[in-house]
Amino acid sequence: MIIRGQTLAHSHHSNYPHPFRALVAGRSRQRLGKAGGLKNFGVNLVRLEPGSWSAIRHWHSHEEELVYILAGELTLVTDAGKELLYPGDAAAFPAGEANGHHLINQTQQVALYLEIGDRHPEDRVIYPDVDLVAEKRDESWIFCHKNGEPY
Repeated sequence: MIIRGQTLAHSHHSNYPHPFRALVAGRSRQRLGKAGGLKNFGVNLVRLEPGSWSAIRHWHSHEEELVYILAGELTLVTDAGKELLYPGDAAAFPAGEANGHHLINQTQQVALYLEIGDRHPEDRVIYPDVDLVAEKRDESWIFCHKNGEPY
């Protein structure tokens, strides 16, 4: 199936509960995998505006992730610290590896990257820096405090 990027909608939607949405307000995605009918993994073309985050720093219990930088310069933040990523660089995050990660655009230029991940039905996302945990239930995300209380 051919997907014409110029006709595909840019989604600015975030599932994060308030007050976390503002951190990713400058992120938009084109859901390439979904548009192509893929069921087992997702591929998103992500546009990250200056000052925005890709996500809150997190790690997945069951899902694997890979990002591939297409344009711009992004700061990858992991448990090991910060590292700059440039076009042609990739970063991979195996499932179950408790290494919180996210990207930040700390430049004045828009950055583009591919975000690729599988769609495990029992995934749990841990956000080590904030009081937030997400669990996948019936193909949607439920956000809770770390004590289990829902947002």
